[in-house]
Amino acid sequence: MTQIELFLDKTLEQNAARYYEKAKQLKRKRPGVVQAIERTRRQIEQLQLDKDKAFAELAKVKKVKRVREWYEKFHWFLSSEGFLCIGGKDATSNDIVVKKHLEKDDIVLHTEAPGSPFFIVKHGQQAGEKTLSEAAQADASYSKAWKAGVTAVEVFAVKPEQVSKKALPGEYISKGAFMIYGEKKFYHPILEVAIGVLSTGQVIGGAVDAVKARAEKYVLLSPGQHKTSDVIKMVKKVLHSEENDDIMKFIPAGGCSVKK
Repeated sequence: MTQIELFLDKTLEQNAARYYEKAKQLKRKRPGVVQAIERTRRQIEQLQLDKDKAFAELAKVKKVKRVREWYEKFHWFLSSEGFLCIGGKDATSNDIVVKKHLEKDDIVLHTEAPGSPFFIVKHGQQAGEKTLSEAAQADASYSKAWKAGVTAVEVFAVKPEQVSKKALPGEYISKGAFMIYGEKKFYHPILEVAIGVLSTGQVIGGAVDAVKARAEKYVLLSPGQHKTSDVIKMVKKVLHSEENDDIMKFIPAGGCSVKK
């Protein structure tokens, strides 16, 4: 029920005239009120458009691909001491790693196991035992020994001048293989790798201690029964990453067991 205020010191006609005048004032103000409402509505719509545009631009920035380094086409990681370690993924890349990227102050690592990559520690002759042990672990883990379910493999380290593509008389060196001459230094790493994510969102992987030293979050992989597609899902969940391809590159061939 609408209540009307009456002034007792005024007549009925005077009260009516007062409300009539008030109604005329409101009527005169109505167009301005409507315009103000319409102006506010347009401002709200523009703000929403600006917000949507800003989110669209942000999405574009997130989708910009990171520039890949030359070594990312191989197995690779940075050791906990900061040395770059690269290894072949197959016979062709083994040849490329050794023939194109091996330099006189590097260290070469390999195993006698079939299907082992050749790993190079760049400037490895200046590196400590920590780096060489990490490179040995990566070399063993990315060999066919992983798929065979072996837990440890013997890895040897040599200098560049001990590696040759020249075969002995009557022998043949296949693609991706090399002759090794001279004294070897041996390592006996456990087959295990880690996959982690940096603060920038970049996925890294390789020797366990090397990844632990740089990653914000990481998972450990060892030989096991989980197939690669399932491992990728588990790793993505832990790392909160959507980088399927980058994660897959660091998973050794064969089944895996995942430890968080």
